[in-house]
Amino acid sequence: MGSEKALQQRLEKNRQRLYDLQAKYGLDHMYVLRQSMVLDELINQYNRMYYTKLKKPIA
Repeated sequence: MGSEKALQQRLEKNRQRLYDLQAKYGLDHMYVLRQSMVLDELINQYNRMYYTKLKKPIA
């Protein structure tokens, strides 16, 4: 459960960073695009963690 909470915190931190960069540089700046890719990867990690947990049988 700790790693899930840590990942959620990283997601929120990186989401806020994306918003800040977008406000400063606009949508098509290299920094914004790079941060968007970082956030995408974190979202993918979270989804993999979530769906792996769903597939575990209840014993």
